[in-house]
Amino acid sequence: MGRSVVLRGDLSGGEDLLVEGQLEGTIKLEDHCLTVGQNGRVTAEIHARQVVILGSVQGNITAGEKIEIRKSGHVVGDLVSAGIAIEEGAYFKGSIDILREEAPKEARPHPAPGSVKTELS
Repeated sequence: MGRSVVLRGDLSGGEDLLVEGQLEGTIKLEDHCLTVGQNGRVTAEIHARQVVILGSVQGNITAGEKIEIRKSGHVVGDLVSAGIAIEEGAYFKGSIDILREEAPKEARPHPAPGSVKTELS
């Protein structure tokens, strides 16, 4: 998306996207990468596999794999992802929630009927 492009609305796609223009609305690239270039100005709720920010983003970002805010990046919003990298010099204001895959719960042995279980402190 070029520098002179201004888009308002919902954007979804099946490929990686580079934004150098202005975008307002929502972006859904669940299985792909969104890159906001140095000239990019995005005001949106973002959902993607990976997000790389060199420009400006205002809005919450959710990424399945990773969010990177590079030195020239400016982000105001909450981040939710399995991995987050913020370069020195980048601007970020918001909260961070690191997603972890839940480990399968181990099978716990059940006490035999009539037995008593006690815990010691």
